[in-house]
Amino acid sequence: MLNRHLLAYLPVYLAQALVGFGSVVVFTRILSPDAYGQYMLVLTGSALISTLIFTWLDAAVARYHARAASRGRLGGHLFTALTLFGMIAAPLLVLGVILLFVLDLGPSLKTACAYALAYMLLRAGVMIALETRRAAGEAWRYSFLETFSLAGGFAFGAALTLFTDLGSAGPLAGLALASGLALVFDLPAMARKARKDRAHRARVTAFFAYGGPIAFSLIFEQLLTSGDRFLIAAYLGEAATGAYSAGYALADRSLSIIFLWLGMTTGPLLIAALEHEGRDAARKVARQTGALMGAIGFPAAAGLALVSPDLARLMIGEDLAATAASIVPLIALSGLMNGVMTHYFHTAYTLGRRTGSMAFIMTGSAVLNLVLNAALIPFLGLHGAAWATVAAYGVALIACVFHGRTIFPMPIPVVEWSKAGLATAGMSAGVLFAPSVGPVLIDLGLQIGAGVIIYVTIMLALDGLGARGWIKDKLTARLERRAAA
Repeated sequence: MLNRHLLAYLPVYLAQALVGFGSVVVFTRILSPDAYGQYMLVLTGSALISTLIFTWLDAAVARYHARAASRGRLGGHLFTALTLFGMIAAPLLVLGVILLFVLDLGPSLKTACAYALAYMLLRAGVMIALETRRAAGEAWRYSFLETFSLAGGFAFGAALTLFTDLGSAGPLAGLALASGLALVFDLPAMARKARKDRAHRARVTAFFAYGGPIAFSLIFEQLLTSGDRFLIAAYLGEAATGAYSAGYALADRSLSIIFLWLGMTTGPLLIAALEHEGRDAARKVARQTGALMGAIGFPAAAGLALVSPDLARLMIGEDLAATAASIVPLIALSGLMNGVMTHYFHTAYTLGRRTGSMAFIMTGSAVLNLVLNAALIPFLGLHGAAWATVAAYGVALIACVFHGRTIFPMPIPVVEWSKAGLATAGMSAGVLFAPSVGPVLIDLGLQIGAGVIIYVTIMLALDGLGARGWIKDKLTARLERRAAA
């Protein structure tokens, strides 16, 4: 089942990878450093607001879907979700419009904020639809909807930026347009199912009791991830923010894509295993999940750090490339810690329905990150911000590992992680000593090719993830089918 779900979610993974990289490649070239910095600041700010206001609802929709379906109450579950969304979105829209008229913002910033408001509201609706599909096991429907949202948002944004004078608002306008189209496509089906029941006060209370702490936790996680942008802008200006954002996006977005793919696949399976088969079954799925995250995450983070100079030259605009590349190794390390923490060890709090404890840990880490940023940026510049992020994620990860075990003991696959670590070390040596022939694309190809070959060879030799047994079983089954034929 795990392999089947991984395959079903693969289009989303590929779309996230292409759009994530494509956004950096395109927008760092067609926007000025100042405009790119402004775009990233507005996008970051809207993400923080959306996390605070809507994420609790998304989390509750996903968590309680299986329970509602098993008890024949799915209609009420969906009706409650859609009703709450409407009750939140309508006043938020009115407040946002009023603030845009009242606040003394520059024309370009005001336009960017207006499109960000539209995108935030439309994306929140899309997220309810996506979480419903994911929780229901409709992986291919989820993949189609999210792939369209991602790819469409990028394509529309690039076109609007190139052919209009929207500037920093262009990418945000494209995101809003794609989200609106996706919502129109999927909302009617949800609405039809929701008519079969009504909202209940007890359900609303359960939604907020579960999702509220998650939202609180994630807002501080967002501050941990992106709060440094605002301090960089205050200390160093929007151009420096653009350079930092480009380097951060190159590393963190690449790793987050991987971990999101794994998380969106394994999260529902873990919840379903716990609800239907008990704690032992959930721990078995968790161990497989942890081993897989290490086997993919370790080489991905190390590889990004090692090829960062050439990768930045290829993918980031000339004005930002050198500065961005210098912070990639540190952000790759923090991205690895964040991915393992968020998509693996945080699951302990989700399964145990103790999301308040998770919120407490993330609050402390976010505060630590902001304090360290304020202390280090004036002296170390962008590298101070990167080191602050590494330290804060390290503290958060350690806290989640040890405290989470008191709620739901997530297995630590020491043996499998050791194999992945040894294979990653061998891969790193191969990348470092890969020959350089001059053209950046060829050099990158040689480095990546050498790294992949060495990593796979070592993992096969160590039987990482039981690969040798899996290959043997597949070959045996094929030979038996041929013999039978």
